[in-house]
Amino acid sequence: MRPEIKSIVGDWLRKAAVDLRTAEVVLAASPPIVEDALFHCQQAAEKAMKALLTAHDTAFRKTHDLDELASACEAIAPELRAVLDPARDLSVFAWHFRYPGEGEMPEPGEARVAIDTARSVYEAIAALLGH
Repeated sequence: MRPEIKSIVGDWLRKAAVDLRTAEVVLAASPPIVEDALFHCQQAAEKAMKALLTAHDTAFRKTHDLDELASACEAIAPELRAVLDPARDLSVFAWHFRYPGEGEMPEPGEARVAIDTARSVYEAIAALLGH
């Protein structure tokens, strides 16, 4: 991998790790900030996927659609399917609950599952990329 690409991939992964940490912190707040935890889970998974695509010189459009990104990632690394499939459901959290009137607030348990899902994506991609 070219040094400049390796640097960008590292930046994507670092940003994903910060999103995971932020999700943990806001979920642990009293009271928990569930909607922000869910948003940062989506962001962590998105950034990890974009790291993989960047590492493999695969163009992607500006999107928060994890289904689209996961499909592109699976074309590169089909072995990630089991980890990426559950993450597809996180897409909605890029916008859902970010504005008033966006539905009933989910329970902290849903955010815990989302954190575990996003962390699995991050760890699998980081390991595949040797980070």
